[in-house]
Amino acid sequence: MGESDATSAGAIVPHLDTFLEMLSAERGAAVNTLEAYRRDLEDFLNLVAAHGRGAVTATSEDILSYLQVLSERGLAASSCARKLSALRQFFRFLYAEGLRDDDPAASVDSPRPARPLPKILSVADVDLLLEKAQQRADVARGPKRLKALRFHCLMEILYASGLRVTELVSLSRTALRQGERVIMVRGKGGRERLVPLTEKAASAHAAYSQALVEEGGIPARSAWLFPSRARQGHLTRQRFTQELKELAREVGLNAGTISPHVLRHAFASHLLERGADLKSVQQLLGHADISTTQIYTHVLEERLRTLVNQHHPLAQAANKR
Repeated sequence: MGESDATSAGAIVPHLDTFLEMLSAERGAAVNTLEAYRRDLEDFLNLVAAHGRGAVTATSEDILSYLQVLSERGLAASSCARKLSALRQFFRFLYAEGLRDDDPAASVDSPRPARPLPKILSVADVDLLLEKAQQRADVARGPKRLKALRFHCLMEILYASGLRVTELVSLSRTALRQGERVIMVRGKGGRERLVPLTEKAASAHAAYSQALVEEGGIPARSAWLFPSRARQGHLTRQRFTQELKELAREVGLNAGTISPHVLRHAFASHLLERGADLKSVQQLLGHADISTTQIYTHVLEERLRTLVNQHHPLAQAANKR
């Protein structure tokens, strides 16, 4: 029985033990790290041993087959990549020690994690949030009125424009002039873009701007559209996010799934659902590359697939079988 037999037979294990000793002595790897490496490498070596190969005879095809097995087990791409990293270090060690003439892991690409689809709010959910923000502004009195008007203005502008939260809270007072319905936004990389507003957003801005003037003092003199006493001089994105989550809880939505970025996603997906072209949405969002915007087409495809599966008569008949 030679090196190609099972790892427990003693021919492969010495190479693994030597590798782990090197990790401990030269790199100071922790005990838990060493155990994780051992589990990952023994898993692979046991698999190739079933095909008559071992540490010094395993091939690139063996590694690719192993990654496929991991995927079939349901492991995430990130977990597969971690196991591949262990294999790469192991085979690099064997090659450096002269135990192999090649490194079979060198030509194997890491599994790429699937890009997560953005969380999307329905139009009805967004309406709930906007209506509640407006109700708050309508009934607020005294010191709370300016804050409520500010929050309503933030919400309307965010959903009307799809701004990044940092772009939103740091808008200058001159970015949106009274009576106008276009914002001048300075985005990533200093790139400027014009973003139109809805009538409701412009109306919320007018009410808030008037309240700022009536308030007087520092808010009225600030260069920022949403001034505050924060170090930056304007409302922080963290504070706005807190207020948004409070609103979500108030209307019965899961606050853990609500954020300014989710409203930005909603803006983009709702436009595409209603026939907007991808290039226009890219310009409104301020994406430098249209491939970034294309993630929303995947969201729409998934929704259409679900729609067909739920309502098409043939799909319903198949589900009943």
